Amino acid sequence: MDSISAAEVGIALATLAVGFVAGMLSALLGIGGAVVTTPAVRVLGATPIEAVGSTVPAILPGAISGAYRYTRAGLVDWTLALSLGISGAVFALGGAWVSDLVDGRLLMVLTAVLMLWSGVSVVRGGDRARVAAAAAAERERDGLEPETGNRSIWLLGVVGAGSGFVAGLLGVGGGIVMVPAMAGPLRIPMKRAVASSLVAVAIFSVPALVAHIVLGHVDWAFALPLMLGVVPGAQVGARLTIGASEESVRRWFGILVIVVACIYGGTELAALL
Repeated sequence: MDSISAAEVGIALATLAVGFVAGMLSALLGIGGAVVTTPAVRVLGATPIEAVGSTVPAILPGAISGAYRYTRAGLVDWTLALSLGISGAVFALGGAWVSDLVDGRLLMVLTAVLMLWSGVSVVRGGDRARVAAAAAAERERDGLEPETGNRSIWLLGVVGAGSGFVAGLLGVGGGIVMVPAMAGPLRIPMKRAVASSLVAVAIFSVPALVAHIVLGHVDWAFALPLMLGVVPGAQVGARLTIGASEESVRRWFGILVIVVACIYGGTELAALL
């Protein structure tokens, strides 16, 4: 009995540490942190569908904590964030429902593929970001107002809906879709994209959380330690991002997500086959 209790305590402490790292990455990169928590709780013993559902309760407190810090720094674009969040909230419910119909192992592989796409998209967007930064500097020298990016209503709706569906389906925050889309087609500066993404992630997580709880996908032995760890981690991550350059944030996001996607995806694909 003692060995079992010791093992359970060890898993809880490891999950708490994962939550801290996830919270830090959530605020640092605007991705909700589930790109770390989903594979981590899988390694710690969760079933595939529990790995999807048990990460969702930690997304909301982590996103709120990071978003609060960014709000104080004036980096949140509220019109953008609310447009994305509201348009995706309903689709988050649909994604959670679909997750109950799909093989959990396949969801793990899809998560890895999405992570890889997201990381590559952001890294490849570095050249475009440098061009945009040079153009912004030129506009400032000419005394013109800075561009605010592409605010097409239909494009915001598509990005929000797609991000919300992915958030519900894979148990991720949705920022893994939103951040590349905002930094790319929407032409939003990276720091502002990360900050605004966290507000939308918080909105997505509410219907996704309710759906996954109702469907029985949440193992609270994993969910509670994750929730305890993400809040202080998010404060650390937001502080690091505010003090970093746009280029550094972009590079951190891309490289980390690519590495985790390759390791995690290879492992889950081997298990599926």
